[in-house]
Amino acid sequence: MGLRPSGVPAVMTSPTPTPSARGLHVITWGCQMNVYDSARMGDVLRPLGYQPVDTPDNADMIILNTCHIRDRAAEKVFSELGRLRLIKEARKAHGQNTVIAVAGCVAQAEGQEILARAPYVDIVLGPQTYHRLPEMVARAARAGGAVIETDFPAEQKFDFLPDTQAPQTPGNHTAFLTIQEGCDKFCSFCVVPYTRGAESSRSVASVLAEARRMAATGVQDISLLGQNVNAYHGEGPDGTIWSLAQLAYALADIPGLSRIRYTTSHPRDMDDTLIAAHRDLPQLMPFLHLPVQSGSDRILKAMNRGHTADDYRDIVRRLRDARPDMALSSDFIVGHPGETDADFEATMQLVHDVGFALAYSFKYSPRPGTPAAGAGMQVPEYVKDARLQALQQVLRAQQDAFNATLVGRSVPVLFTSRGRKPGQITGRSPWLQPIHVTGPETLIGQELSVHVTERLTNSLGGVLEERKVYA
Repeated sequence: MGLRPSGVPAVMTSPTPTPSARGLHVITWGCQMNVYDSARMGDVLRPLGYQPVDTPDNADMIILNTCHIRDRAAEKVFSELGRLRLIKEARKAHGQNTVIAVAGCVAQAEGQEILARAPYVDIVLGPQTYHRLPEMVARAARAGGAVIETDFPAEQKFDFLPDTQAPQTPGNHTAFLTIQEGCDKFCSFCVVPYTRGAESSRSVASVLAEARRMAATGVQDISLLGQNVNAYHGEGPDGTIWSLAQLAYALADIPGLSRIRYTTSHPRDMDDTLIAAHRDLPQLMPFLHLPVQSGSDRILKAMNRGHTADDYRDIVRRLRDARPDMALSSDFIVGHPGETDADFEATMQLVHDVGFALAYSFKYSPRPGTPAAGAGMQVPEYVKDARLQALQQVLRAQQDAFNATLVGRSVPVLFTSRGRKPGQITGRSPWLQPIHVTGPETLIGQELSVHVTERLTNSLGGVLEERKVYA
């Protein structure tokens, strides 16, 4: 299913620009990779004078960066475009031009439909072409009509992006870094191969250079992103092809970079060298998102996953042998075409066998153009509803149980922000749980030992342990 949602929609914001600048407002839906892409779109537009603004009402350009994973994704885009149309018309009445661009996976899949239903859109661009945004803006201004770029270009977009990532400023202690895009797996339910294209990886030099720039600004916790991130195969400085494991060892040598994560992984690409890296590198966090989707071999075959339930169990066993504190997150789909009660029970058995610290579960919903969308034996909605409720009940209990195991323990917490309550600061454990303590804001940016005292609904509470730095 690709990368995990990241609290959508998100907006790139900043104070209103000076009159000499142009306002840019980016609305981001979807996964962490879309968040990264939105920041990079800001990078490529900055030389044209564009600066982020808080609301679309102040923007000379509005970009809607879209996601095609969720059900009715396209209709949600058209609903938002209707709102943006009113803003564009209001600004035009005051002599102000507004460029509306639709980017991302819905743009890739529905490009011509977007222009047909929303002719006021100026630019439609897929996720592989945003490095061409300055050219598209110029073409739209010259032509006075819409520009569409949804081909998969021959060149690597990362080779044409500027060096600096915005808004990557001092004070940000966590960051996303895209290292791989696209997918060659063609799971029956997934649109990613059609919207993001074939698997491709950035060069090692490019990734390391960006990671060093991030670390220089204070980033300590970096999340490597890819649709199949552990399929990474970037060209190394020695001319050979490096794996994700080799890249992780190189990243671990960057001063100040104390936490390394990666998402989303595929079981087929979880090899021995990567598992060994989890054993060898303390910077590689003991929390892995490894989607399995189903516990039934029959459904896994129908999904074209390329692994069995026992293959997945074996990977988990080897990971935990290498790193005993390893915790797992996963994705599950219930109600894939042809799923029987026995198939669903196999999924429930897998969940009980593995034990997950966190999981995302969904009802199957057809995606146009995918093999499963036209398959027979579609599962009735009421059956999918019942199965999802039963699965989520078990997954939530496992998450609560995992969080409860930390109560009474000392854990390293990287503090990243103020908490919601006065005098409170918040950070993340190695397993990504938010942890709140009472403490001064001067501790933000430090990794300190916390004694966990309570399990809250979606987080943990604790107390600082004598300001001890975790080593």
